[in-house]
Amino acid sequence: EPPNSLDLDSTHPRKIKLTAPNINLSLDQSEGSVLSDDNLDSPDEIDINVDELETPDEADSFEYTGHEDSTGNKDSGQESESIPEYTAEEEREDNRLWRTVVIGEQEQRIDMKVIEPYRRVISHGGYYGDGLNAIIVFAACFLPDSSRADYHYVMENLFLYVISTLELMVAEDYMIVYLNGATPRRKMPGLGWMKKCYQMIDRRLRKNLKSFIIVHPSWFIRTILAVTRPFISSKFSSKIKYVSSLAELSGLIPMDCIHIPESIIKLDEDLREASEAAKTSCLYNDPEMSSMEKE
Repeated sequence: EPPNSLDLDSTHPRKIKLTAPNINLSLDQSEGSVLSDDNLDSPDEIDINVDELETPDEADSFEYTGHEDSTGNKDSGQESESIPEYTAEEEREDNRLWRTVVIGEQEQRIDMKVIEPYRRVISHGGYYGDGLNAIIVFAACFLPDSSRADYHYVMENLFLYVISTLELMVAEDYMIVYLNGATPRRKMPGLGWMKKCYQMIDRRLRKNLKSFIIVHPSWFIRTILAVTRPFISSKFSSKIKYVSSLAELSGLIPMDCIHIPESIIKLDEDLREASEAAKTSCLYNDPEMSSMEKE
């Protein structure tokens, strides 16, 4: 005898299995088919008392335990939490950390965060002569140390920054002042990096470059330029000038807007004192000067 009620307080929810009647799903009108004339009652034969229909209560649902929906809602909640909202402030911060530039008709992205300590490597030194003839200062002492684990990545982004900044600074003719002093060997850019810089410079910038002044040149930089001579034009080679002191540089260009790092100023003073000491020593060691002093 079937039970009259269900125990809803049971620990294990009871499942109800409903048995569907046998239905012949064939498309003919044979006996037992859903399309048979015997099953198609006329309107007069259809007499349904709605009040006598039994509706199932909540306990008569199909094998429902209540666990699936809660699990689904939980998973959807976790999925929505895993996708953080991209705020306007974060978007502005991202734009500050990355800069998009076009070099050689190709779009490039610069990691501004990684090159932040080295951005002083290039600066604007004002103008010379008539018009907008720019003075571009390149301070090698601000280059990254080659011992960095991400050195090549930093130099790649710094290269893009230097080239894109150069294009922004130059309107007409210009010159580059390369401050080579106070730069240890481990910070000197490699031959490949310098060659790539020259090759990536726009033709307009190559043509408008009037002078490339190297201040405090070392034997290493002289060797680098000698090795790269086959890769550069004779016109560019003729634009290279070596300057041994800041005083000599001030005789060539205005120094009002040029920022000289403290380390280079100190090096220049040390070199000047060493030069004066060497001259004094030569005078004392000169036999003619010694005889003149005795007389």
